[in-house]
Amino acid sequence: MIAPRIVSLVPSLTELLFALELGEHVVGRTGFCIHPKDAVRAVPKVGGTKTVDVERVIALAPTHLVVNVDENEKPTVERLAAHVPEVVVTHPRTAADTLDLFERFGRTFDRVPQAARLSDEWLAAHAATRTRQWRALDVAYLIWKEPWMTVSRDTFVADMLAQVGLRVRVPPGATRRYPEVDWAAMPPADLDLVLFSSEPYRFRERDAAAFARGHGLPASRCATIDGEMTSWYGPRAIEGLRYLARLRDAIDARLG
Repeated sequence: MIAPRIVSLVPSLTELLFALELGEHVVGRTGFCIHPKDAVRAVPKVGGTKTVDVERVIALAPTHLVVNVDENEKPTVERLAAHVPEVVVTHPRTAADTLDLFERFGRTFDRVPQAARLSDEWLAAHAATRTRQWRALDVAYLIWKEPWMTVSRDTFVADMLAQVGLRVRVPPGATRRYPEVDWAAMPPADLDLVLFSSEPYRFRERDAAAFARGHGLPASRCATIDGEMTSWYGPRAIEGLRYLARLRDAIDARLG
């Protein structure tokens, strides 16, 4: 196999490439590709996930371009496809799709044993969540403010949350994958919990506290959550399952 030259426009998949021992072959990444922290610094940046410097990517002469349906702009990918021999398009929508990613990347880049090890780790983490029984909680998962935005049930995030009994509530009639929230139509008081993600909007504890006060909710029903652990679908999804199990225990303790 000819040594690949890979440009990744997807943060979680940049991390996956390094986990598959392909770091020396990653020649370009976005500014949001921040893991693994020390190793990734040596890789040239090519802009953001939606603000890609096309000419910069072309100049790097990649053999492979790694992209995602939700994270990257289709016109940009189409422009680059004319210059890159292989474009690896991804669109995971369930937690279990992580296994497909491991297998596909392992096969594509001749890293089958490394991919198999990651799959085994994911299966072990997933099996641990299956041994638990959590009562279902209706939650709003917020990813943006002004306007408030959430995720639909047809997303990787929603399925990850569902692994620990957190059921995403979506606004009535919502058809978009990332819909705006009308609190009049989806009253916070009707929810068990409102979760404030650390990405793409960086919600902090003060945001959760202010929301609780503004909507007359107990502080215990508004909490921050690490967005990387719910939305990154490479190797971070393994720790994500463990993180969500711990978070669910903490939530149950908060709610009594």
